Amino acid sequence: MLPPLIFILIIVVLAWSYDFFNGANDCANSIATTVSTRALSPMIAVLLASILNISGAFITTKVAATIGKGVIVPQLITQSILIATLVGAVAWAGFSTRFGLPISITHALIGGLIGAGFIADGLTALNWKTITWIISAMFLAPILGFIVGGFIIFLLAWIFRKSRPDKVNEFFRRGQVFSSSFVSLVHGMNDTQNAMGIITIALVSQGFISTFHVPWWVILGSGMFMGLGTSFGGWKVIKTLGSKIANIDPVHGFTAEFSSATISLLNTLVGLPISTTQVLSSSLIGSVAIQKRRALRWHIAQNIFLTWIITIPGAALLSSLTYVLLKII
Repeated sequence: MLPPLIFILIIVVLAWSYDFFNGANDCANSIATTVSTRALSPMIAVLLASILNISGAFITTKVAATIGKGVIVPQLITQSILIATLVGAVAWAGFSTRFGLPISITHALIGGLIGAGFIADGLTALNWKTITWIISAMFLAPILGFIVGGFIIFLLAWIFRKSRPDKVNEFFRRGQVFSSSFVSLVHGMNDTQNAMGIITIALVSQGFISTFHVPWWVILGSGMFMGLGTSFGGWKVIKTLGSKIANIDPVHGFTAEFSSATISLLNTLVGLPISTTQVLSSSLIGSVAIQKRRALRWHIAQNIFLTWIITIPGAALLSSLTYVLLKII
């Protein structure tokens, strides 16, 4: 067993590395469609997303409590489980970002927790009630995103049916400044809390704090490293989401961003960690499918869907292997 202070330092480094890749990969949520429609320049879009990611981290910590106390039975959490969880999640996130795959970074952490907890203590280590709620939200949110995205684009097409296309494009191009900002803020509210939850439960387990409450420095650091990752970019992911799925118009970008941010916000307020990547991708696919079905590159959408399916077991496998190695060492 490591000395408590050394263990906390390792957890903080790993957790904020996870936040960095979270920002780099999920940066596409906030700015991919905005950049592809030229609503904002890439640098301005990244800077705005970074600032709002950090700001969102201070709004609520309900998701952090779900991550920290809800997936693994708190009494069974050990140093090895937490280290293995983060190593698995960071490794999967880094691999996916390197190859431009817009995965769910949240799924990677959930998979890491499940894999490390299971290999350590079997099924009894896992809080199946909370896991069921989390996985249900992860599957239902993208479906809802597809439906809401399709409905909103249908409604907007009817409202602006008599307007000139160039006027409509200009209107929604400006509207994307608002919608992308909305996505960035909600992304900071939800996804920064994943690392917060792990760091906080580590602090509780080592006796640095007596009850589960997220310290201010944990909130600040998590937000800053996610913002730093967003500044780094993740440009391959941005290209995949912003242009490879389809050649989109500003109205599709606005619709996808607004609908996905709304769905993510509702889940955040009840403490459910969801994939903002999944919700935005499905909202974008839904909005494009209604108006420009032939323009939608279904094989790209299928590849994205496949990464959603394999992320939890992939991260779980990596965290399990890491746990075994830690025990051997």
